[in-house]
Amino acid sequence: MKINPYLNFNGNCAEAFQFYAKVLRGKDLHIMSFRDSPIADQIAANEKDLVVHARFSAGDDLIMGSDAPGGRYNKPQGYAVNIGVDTPEEADRIFAALSDGGNIGMPIQETFWARRFGMVTDRFGTHWMVNCEKPM
Repeated sequence: MKINPYLNFNGNCAEAFQFYAKVLRGKDLHIMSFRDSPIADQIAANEKDLVVHARFSAGDDLIMGSDAPGGRYNKPQGYAVNIGVDTPEEADRIFAALSDGGNIGMPIQETFWARRFGMVTDRFGTHWMVNCEKPM
């Protein structure tokens, strides 16, 4: 079984996924618009360029997402996507990139369980936790 985050956006999924793939050193980025999908004729003209499905791999994991057409977007709440990394330097790099234009909930720092841990809501509204755990 695999559990993968699926992120929803309010018209900026393509921009967000291009950014995330760069920051997370993702591979195989694919972005498909409603215009290029089998349901293109069912979508309003002003929403055809929204993303119906986006995906990329980050390490052994997959991140997926789309725009929410027809006014169905809901602001994310009640969750965060955790990024686990092996080194404090990688945690600092990723946190700094996600923080640019975002809102820091907890600055990246050492905690009792982690060499680095921080929480941020990025400029696209996605909640992230960056975690570099201490050896157990």
